[in-house]
Amino acid sequence: MRPIRAVKTQSFGFLDKSAGTVTQPKARKPKIEPAKLKAIAPVSKARVKGLARPAPREPSTRELATREPAAPATRDPRRTRAAILAAAVDEFMEKGFGGARVNTIAMRAKINKRMLYHYFGDKEALYFAVLEGVYVDIRTAEAKLHLLDREPTEGMRELITFTWNYFLDHPEFLSLLATENLHRAKYLKRSTRILDLHSSLIGGMADVLRRGAASGVFRKDTDPVRIYISIAALGFFYLSNRWTLSTIFRRELATDSELEIWGRHIVEVVLSYLRP
Repeated sequence: MRPIRAVKTQSFGFLDKSAGTVTQPKARKPKIEPAKLKAIAPVSKARVKGLARPAPREPSTRELATREPAAPATRDPRRTRAAILAAAVDEFMEKGFGGARVNTIAMRAKINKRMLYHYFGDKEALYFAVLEGVYVDIRTAEAKLHLLDREPTEGMRELITFTWNYFLDHPEFLSLLATENLHRAKYLKRSTRILDLHSSLIGGMADVLRRGAASGVFRKDTDPVRIYISIAALGFFYLSNRWTLSTIFRRELATDSELEIWGRHIVEVVLSYLRP
């Protein structure tokens, strides 16, 4: 008797003739190379969320200005005030009173706008503080010359040279003076310190001129106010107009050599006038 064998059917099963049933074979799992597993790995939930999340929005200037900065827990009021004033000096120097913006000053000082208003109140008060401050700075520096302790000619030479060099080193002073003159000294008139600051300067110059006249090295009919205006005018006009003057006269007046020559020129002009 021949052995019973399984017959393959079109259903891809196997017919057991003895039992009269069809048996389905176990499905084989496809083999996948390890290198391809990463390529078809499921995307994690975190990555899916990341794809759906919009890109962060850039903060506006107003938001940056009003945002509380990440500063230390304790704030130094003196340092904060100085930072605001320094930022305001740059802003007013570059853009004048009308063009300066409180938001920009706050950003430059790395503080928020509310803090600026806390210290100074408003834009006009801040400008006034800046204007008064630059006058205090130059008068304080002048006091270190000790004119009362100097021989008259040497004292006047030092004052003239100092004024010229100060103008060169502090363009913000000239810029703020020009701005305030456009306003016809509207804000400077509010200062109660300006007269005291300048009275000491003029008093010191008057003493030098008086001693010079007594010793015969200076003329006797000098006016300290007119002398100072002459010194300041010779420096201020040159620096404020050096670009236009360089253009119309076709001479580069802003080079170091030209500036040095003009400084000596101011000294000679003023001292020549003072000689009897």
